Amino acid sequence: MFKIMIIEDDVTLKNEISEELTKWGHSIYKINNLENIMEEFNTFNPQLVLLDINLPFYDGFHWCNEIRKVSKVPIIFISSRSTNLDIIMGVNLGADDYIQKPFSIDVLIAKINAILRRTYNFSEVSSDKITHNEVTLYLSTAILSFENHSIELSKNELKILHELMKNKGRIVSRDKLMKKLWDNDWYVDDSTLTVNINRLRGKLKEIGLGSFIETKRGLGYIIM
Repeated sequence: MFKIMIIEDDVTLKNEISEELTKWGHSIYKINNLENIMEEFNTFNPQLVLLDINLPFYDGFHWCNEIRKVSKVPIIFISSRSTNLDIIMGVNLGADDYIQKPFSIDVLIAKINAILRRTYNFSEVSSDKITHNEVTLYLSTAILSFENHSIELSKNELKILHELMKNKGRIVSRDKLMKKLWDNDWYVDDSTLTVNINRLRGKLKEIGLGSFIETKRGLGYIIM
């Protein structure tokens, strides 16, 4: 079904994940040369990456940053490191989710399938763009334009703005946004959504849209 790359130095865990994903029909590529990951990444061209943080040579944060230079492929960190700083750093580097070890394989599969479904069905919409107050969001290219400026959005930022602009003038709850992003919000740390919103607001501010997304305390977010 999908091409999934596993970047993990724990051979037992790597094989366990690979075997389970193979049962789901996915094509799995297990990285063995952890010193030259990008060459194998470019050759395999995966549709999702599972990435450990504690790796030899360079850590997972380094490789996430390198992958983001060339691809928007979904990335899920799988790590025993679980501090808020680690999670925030992972999200800021462009990761789509963060799972702490030890974890349930069933939970991992649920998250993988949700992200794959959201990512690769997201383009199946009736229109390529949505416009509100001279702000245009292009869904197929993840570009937001305003007047003579434009910014490129991450996958999560695109989904957040799409949901808010679809519901312009109406409050969208945090719970609804988390379900939109991950499809299983009971596994998601609430702070992860906050990080995504703040990063998105920073980009919007760069093109004169610092107040485009309003916070309704205790309720959610709204675009007027």
